[in-house]
Amino acid sequence: MRGLRLAHPGEELSILCVGAHSDDIEIGAGGTILGLIASGVKLDVHWCVLSADGQRSAEARASAEAFLEGSRSSTVDVADFEDSYFPAHSRSIKQWLMDVRSRVHPDVVLTHARLDAHQDHREVNQLTWNIFRDHLVLEYEIPKWDGDLCQPNAYVPLTAAVLERKIELLHEHFGTQRSKDWFDRETFAGLARLRGMECRAPEHFAEAFTLRKAKIL
Repeated sequence: MRGLRLAHPGEELSILCVGAHSDDIEIGAGGTILGLIASGVKLDVHWCVLSADGQRSAEARASAEAFLEGSRSSTVDVADFEDSYFPAHSRSIKQWLMDVRSRVHPDVVLTHARLDAHQDHREVNQLTWNIFRDHLVLEYEIPKWDGDLCQPNAYVPLTAAVLERKIELLHEHFGTQRSKDWFDRETFAGLARLRGMECRAPEHFAEAFTLRKAKIL
């Protein structure tokens, strides 16, 4: 299958990452970010976490710094909207994201999947599409108890080394999540292996996204 690169090594690429909670971006697209940096893409990243306070805010900032090490530039914004109640705070979240749009002009936007079962994730997706209407949007997936994984149509192959680094950083920076029975190596590696099989990734691992529209030149 012919691949469509976001950027070649040495090229510039600007990415806006939007996550509802402090570990969402890392779980859904952390390998993609690490892989782009490792490949030599000149990556400029604006990283937005909408709900993280107290210890989780500290985790979010430390994790973002680790995942973005080696990028050409990075900005991390962390808000404290109430976890699990995003639909009730839609107006305020929209205004917050519109402020981000006034300061950032990304080539690619990474956000939650439209059919995600978590109400916060769905609200973020709807607002992303409402605010960033003229952008390439990739929707990442988050494994969870709800059993809501969809059928993705875009894949980013990962090297085994990048996958291991992603898992290492997740466990290093999110101590508040380690007690959850789904937050473990088997979950992250298993999903990456499944997605790698689906796209025949050279090293057997991948992250998957939903790509709803793209302009092919």
